[in-house]
Amino acid sequence: MYRVASASEYLVITGIGITDVKLAKKAWILPGQSTAIFDVSPVNYTFQVQAMSAEKFPFILPAVFTIGPRVDDEQSFIKYAKLISPRDKLSNHVKELVQGIIKGETRVLAASMTMEEVFRGTKEFKQEVFEKVQLELSQFGLLIYNANVKQLVDVPGHEYFSYLGQKTQMEAANQARVDVAEAKMKGEIGSKLREGQTLQNAAKIDAETKVIATQRQGDGKKEEIKLAEVEATKAVAIRAAELQREVERMNAMTQTEKLKADLLSKASVEYETKVQEANWEIYRKQKAAEAVLYEKENEAEAQRATASATLFARQQSADGELYMKERKAQGLMASAEAQGVYIRTLLDALGGNYAALRDYMMINRGLFQELAKINAGAVQGLQPKISIWTSGSGAEMADGAGPRNMAMKEVAGVYRMLPPLFKTVNEQTGMLPPAWMGTLTDTTTN
Repeated sequence: MYRVASASEYLVITGIGITDVKLAKKAWILPGQSTAIFDVSPVNYTFQVQAMSAEKFPFILPAVFTIGPRVDDEQSFIKYAKLISPRDKLSNHVKELVQGIIKGETRVLAASMTMEEVFRGTKEFKQEVFEKVQLELSQFGLLIYNANVKQLVDVPGHEYFSYLGQKTQMEAANQARVDVAEAKMKGEIGSKLREGQTLQNAAKIDAETKVIATQRQGDGKKEEIKLAEVEATKAVAIRAAELQREVERMNAMTQTEKLKADLLSKASVEYETKVQEANWEIYRKQKAAEAVLYEKENEAEAQRATASATLFARQQSADGELYMKERKAQGLMASAEAQGVYIRTLLDALGGNYAALRDYMMINRGLFQELAKINAGAVQGLQPKISIWTSGSGAEMADGAGPRNMAMKEVAGVYRMLPPLFKTVNEQTGMLPPAWMGTLTDTTTN
């Protein structure tokens, strides 16, 4: 369920999911968790602590302490939640705890001071009690919000403060009487003395005044005449000085106005000139910058166009080369296919005779003619033997008409021509034909 604490209350939650304790103003209480609400408002504790001074004089210290949990410090607040909150803050247990701390610290402090020190230094005594009690209460997460220590009171049968108060009152009363009598005496004597001195001084002053008045009457006449003459001379000089000052002021004002006008006019002209020059310089720089920018843009555009054209030309060239290579490859493949068809056709025509096909190819490609040319070039300038042979009559070749028979007869004629040819080459050059073409024997005839 969802629990909410009031303004002066807090929730303390324990159980599943919480390591130690959890403090909150509002929270969901899950199954397996336990919660309790405790009030954090401070409480007033009133005590009458009976203590004894260093001289063994007992006295009573009435005090009122306002104490509550320290909510501004998390660790102290958790201590209070664990140690104090399970009990009612107004219970005897809490009251005895607080009272025991206050009485113990007050007695210890009073035992180290004399009655005079306690009585004279009440403020310091209160501060000492406050600090030592607060140090002990911090262990329980408690804070002293306010401490009011009242006037010290005598223990019945030990009227120290009463007698001390009476003594003080009597001393004060006696001193007051003495002070009053002394004041009256000083007042009467002073009054008479003042009256006599006043009469004496008044008579003396009157006599001196008459003498001085008589002397000054004559001197006054003379001084008045001299004064009148000096005043007249000064008046003339002052007037002349005022007139001269006025003239100089007017001249100065005139010169100032003229100088201001000249300087203002000159400054205005210089200002306009500087403004025009600055504007022209800005305009010139702006135009120069625009020209440079335009030139750079044109150069960049030209470079882009050149690059595009070069790229296009290279692409076209590459495409052309690729196309030519593809066409060449296609031509080679077509040529190879045609040659294959041609050779297969010849081989079929020759009845599958590979030797006949080879000889035919050599004859067809002019291999023997080329050999003859080479031999002719080799024997130029020599006197070679010349042999003439024939391959048979035309009648023989006419026998067995038919394309195949004619082809076979031509091949046979070529074969009949080879022996005399090989022999002639051997005689003239000493060269023998290759083994695959044949061998020479002594029985070979023309």
